[in-house]
Amino acid sequence: MGRLIVEQIVSADGFAAGPQGEIDFMTAPGDFDPDDPGQLAMVARCDAILLGRHTYGMFAQYWPERTAADESIASFINGAPKHVVSNTLARAPWGDYASATVEPGEPRDTARRLKHRYRGDIILWGSLMLAGALLQAELVDQVRLRIVPVLIGEGRTATPGLRHFRHLRPREIDTLPSGHVTLVYDVL
Repeated sequence: MGRLIVEQIVSADGFAAGPQGEIDFMTAPGDFDPDDPGQLAMVARCDAILLGRHTYGMFAQYWPERTAADESIASFINGAPKHVVSNTLARAPWGDYASATVEPGEPRDTARRLKHRYRGDIILWGSLMLAGALLQAELVDQVRLRIVPVLIGEGRTATPGLRHFRHLRPREIDTLPSGHVTLVYDVL
């Protein structure tokens, strides 16, 4: 049975997006290496990608045009099976690659089914509402916070919709030369 991992890029003050959903803070100054070894090791254990509708739209505009020569993670993102939780999309094309599978219905049911389908990890990137709902449903096994060394003052949390505490156990801390920090927690 696979594990569900939620990975969020957040500001140092804990926001995953600005007040209007802007994510420009993610390109804060610094020599951030998108191919950092911890990130590449994590995706090597993943069998599939799970996305919400809005994050799918952003990813589908960006990643199908990227190759491993641009960012080595592009090979994984473009080649891995992708599942998009949506009750409004009819299809989810991915450029010249295999389309993502649209998963209508209850997100909890989709997550349970995918965790039984895949042996390796399933990565959920961004998709704030979906992440919050799956944490609320106690279906998330691990949380990875990639912290950008910038303060934005206000914005959207990484887990909207979470209505009760979820206790976390620290598993890994990776500090990068750019000042970015990755915190990995197991969800208890």
